[in-house]
Amino acid sequence: MNQAYIYDAVRTPFGKFGGALAGVRPDDLAAQVIKASVSRAPGLDPARIDEVIFGNANGAGEENRNVARMATLLAGLPTSIPGTTVNRLCGSSLDAALIASRQINTGEADLMLIGGAESMSRAPWVLPKNEKPYPAGDQTLASTTLGWRLVNPAMPKEWTVSLGEATEQLREKHGISRERQDEFAAASHALAAKAWDEGKYADLTVAVDGVELDRDESIRAGSTVEKLATLRTVFRPASDDASGGTVTAGNASPLNDGASAAWLGSENAAGILGMAPLARIAGRGAAANEPQFFGYAPVEAANLALKRAGISWSEVGAVELNEAFAAQSLACLDAWDVDPAIVNAWGGAVAIGHPLGASGTRILGTLARRLQDSGERWGVAAICIGVGQGLAVVLENAN
Repeated sequence: MNQAYIYDAVRTPFGKFGGALAGVRPDDLAAQVIKASVSRAPGLDPARIDEVIFGNANGAGEENRNVARMATLLAGLPTSIPGTTVNRLCGSSLDAALIASRQINTGEADLMLIGGAESMSRAPWVLPKNEKPYPAGDQTLASTTLGWRLVNPAMPKEWTVSLGEATEQLREKHGISRERQDEFAAASHALAAKAWDEGKYADLTVAVDGVELDRDESIRAGSTVEKLATLRTVFRPASDDASGGTVTAGNASPLNDGASAAWLGSENAAGILGMAPLARIAGRGAAANEPQFFGYAPVEAANLALKRAGISWSEVGAVELNEAFAAQSLACLDAWDVDPAIVNAWGGAVAIGHPLGASGTRILGTLARRLQDSGERWGVAAICIGVGQGLAVVLENAN
C-alpha cells in the first residue's frame, strides 16, 4: 500500500462574520488558496494534479453546489482536473483529506489538492418550495449560516436542539464549569495572538486579493478570564445551580469566513511538486454518537485513529482539536487525559475562528507545521461535527 503524505498547507486569514472577507464569494476564497498552493510548488505542472477535493458545509449559495470544481476553474487550472465537494458539516475538509489519502493509499492517485471554504457571512436565506402554488399565508425564510434548518418533523426533539443548547447539555453531563470554559477561551486568544506575533502563521497563510486582512480577525489579544466572566450566557439563563447557562459568545467559536488547502500525495509527489513531505498520514478515525452530544464524538474518532496508527496517547506530542466550544473541547481533553500544553499550542477556533468547511484542513495543516517546528514525531488532529459525528487523523513527522 502506498503511503500518503502532506506536502504543504495554506489558508486565508479567517474573517469574522460581516467583516473583512464578507465581500468575497466562497468560490473566490477557494480559488485563492488553490492558486496559492500551485504557486508554492516550484516544480509543478498543474496537469499532474489527479483531483481536487474540497469541503463545504453550506452549498446552498455562491458555492454553486460543487465549489471544488468551480474554484478549480476560477483558479485557471486545466479543465481536465476533476473536482468534487464533500459535505460532512464542520468536518468537511478533514473528510476531504481522509478520502484523498485513501485514493493515494490504493494507488489511484499520486497528487491530490484538498481543502475547504466557507462564507458564513454570505450564506443565503432559503425559502422552501410550496406544495401548492400561490399559498395564502406567509412564508418564512430559513438562514443557512449555521445549525439545523427545515427540520424533518420525524426527528426526535432532543436531537434537534441548537448547537449551543447541546453544548450546555454536554458540559452539564461532564461537570464542566463556566470558569474552566472562560479560562480555556482566554488561553486560546493569548496563544493565537502569540503565534501570530512570533511568525508561526507566516508560512501557513496567504492574503486575499483586494482585502486588507493580515491575520485572523476574531482574535482578541486582550481577552482575560475576568472580561469573559462579564459576558451574558446565550442559550440558557445564568443561575447558581448546575442547570444554569454557561456558554457565551466569549467561550464559543465565532461565525467566520475563509478557505484552506493542502497538497496530499504519494512518495512520487515529491518529484511532481518539487518539495519534501511534511508528515505522513498514519491513522484515520470516524465516530458517531447521539446528535445532541456531537461535541464528544472526537473522543472515539481520535482513539480509533491512534489504534490504527499503532500508537498510544502517551506517544503524542501535538494535538489540534477544533474548538467549536470551550466546553466540548474540555470534555474531549478530559476523556483523553492529555497534557493541555500540547493542545492547540498556536491557539484554537475560539480565537482563530471556525469557517465550517475550511476548519478541517486548517487544523491538519497547523498540526503538520507544529510537528516540523517542534520536532515531535506524532500528532493528532480531531474535529467535532454537528448531528453527532467526529473525525480524526494521526500524523507522523516526515523528518
